[in-house]
Amino acid sequence: MTTPSARPVPPPPPPPPPPPASPVARVVEPVVEPALTASDENGTGPDDDATPLAAQAGSTRGLRARWAGVPLTARLVGIISSLLAIGLIAAGVLAGTLLYRTLIQQVDDKLVTEGLWLANQAGTTEPGRNLPTDYYGQFTTASGETQVMFAPRPDTLKAYGTPQFPELTATQAAERAGEPFTVSSSRSGERWRAIVYPARTTDGQDAVVAVALPLDDVQDTVTAMAGVLVASGLVILLVGALTGRWAVRRSLRPLREIETTAEAFAAGDFSQRVPTAPTSTEVGRLGAALNGMLAQIEQAFAVRTASEARMRRFVADASHELRTPLATIRGYGELYRMGALREPEQLADTMQRIESSATRMGGLVQDLLSLARLDERRPMRSAPVDLTVLAADAVSDLHALDPTRRTRLLPLLDGAGSGPVVVPGDEARLRQVVANLVGNVVQHTPAGTPVEIAVGMTSAADGTRAGVVEVRDHGPGIDPQHAARVFERFYRVDASRGRDSGGAGLGMAIVAAIVDAHAGQVGLEQTPGGGTTVRVTLPAVAHGPAGYDDAS
Repeated sequence: MTTPSARPVPPPPPPPPPPPASPVARVVEPVVEPALTASDENGTGPDDDATPLAAQAGSTRGLRARWAGVPLTARLVGIISSLLAIGLIAAGVLAGTLLYRTLIQQVDDKLVTEGLWLANQAGTTEPGRNLPTDYYGQFTTASGETQVMFAPRPDTLKAYGTPQFPELTATQAAERAGEPFTVSSSRSGERWRAIVYPARTTDGQDAVVAVALPLDDVQDTVTAMAGVLVASGLVILLVGALTGRWAVRRSLRPLREIETTAEAFAAGDFSQRVPTAPTSTEVGRLGAALNGMLAQIEQAFAVRTASEARMRRFVADASHELRTPLATIRGYGELYRMGALREPEQLADTMQRIESSATRMGGLVQDLLSLARLDERRPMRSAPVDLTVLAADAVSDLHALDPTRRTRLLPLLDGAGSGPVVVPGDEARLRQVVANLVGNVVQHTPAGTPVEIAVGMTSAADGTRAGVVEVRDHGPGIDPQHAARVFERFYRVDASRGRDSGGAGLGMAIVAAIVDAHAGQVGLEQTPGGGTTVRVTLPAVAHGPAGYDDAS
């Protein structure tokens, strides 16, 4: 082929000589080695490396701290807006790219069709005839002669400039035949889409035909489309942010109600509760959990308040009870110090009264100590205890205290046989229970009032068995309004604090505490015919001691 010889193409520059082996090693080693040595000797290398890392870590912590201080509503709206913006940008870029490719494809189709036709007509049609309106055609011979075959209108050339075709040989044009490509323009910022075909002149010389179309319409369309996408995207983003803010605030309204409820609860209104919501939602489950927690807190505060009230009453009552014997001892001591007790009979009576007050005070302190130990839930000894034996001993003690009383030991149910009633427990404590009940009867019923102690077994519906002790008196009885409080500490039916009205009001409280420590129950009932019955129920053991069964 003669085209390359007719228009010689400058040969490509010779490749540079191969670099010497390991040029990097020779260049880097002298530079890096002294640097490392200097840093090692001066000790500044690690600090220089650590400084940017420390600054970056501090910046990250600062961003996290600022982000943690942003309200949840702003966070969610910001995240929603950011995701919406990313989606709109991605959709806009994708739409613009597809539009640009579609328009370029349309231009390429026109170039292929018209360019092929022009290539076929290049050797037979004189230049300048049948010129397309917007096409620019150029005919280049092998000798380098260039001739414009056709061109757009002058105003079009003024607006778009002329395409800058690359210098191609016929062989190169044959290789790129039918493949459109983009070329620059003589006017800055404008581009043309071109296509080349090999051709032959009438005298048989090789030539190249180049046809181009301006891309200004494509660029204008893509730019207009980008403007529409940006404007619509901003509107969509604004509407989405406002809608998202409204939706987030509406969704977080239950959290604000929870906040309001918590503030009111913290202010002291323990009746406040979170408005209920369906438990199928996260907020509903959170509200239900918070309501349960608030109910437990309210109950705990109520228990603590009641406990504090009982403690204050307990301290006041204990102080009152201790004040009387202490005042007595102090008064008689002052009399003795002043020399008012001159007769032996007076001195003996005074010592007897001091001893009586000290005994009373010691008994009160012992009762308080017993209650304190029971409140501590200290483990007690547990062994089989026969309630029948305890009741029989109590009958004997009661007969010794008041021989005028008619005292009987009875079975729990009329007509039932008597026998051992065994329960697990601390025998000393259970004896104290029966002794306190008997002493209470002696103290609060008239002399000669009949007393009955009934012992027996009962069975519940679930098959569990319990031992029962009932202390029945036929005295005046207890008014129902006092019956529910007789087991409170320092509570006495007789509000008088005189020594003749009874003890300090701790006997029944000790009974209730001991029975509760044995997982039992104690209560008051009206005795048929008048009087009061105290019923103590204790869980029974499965089997009694060797030789008999509790069913007997």
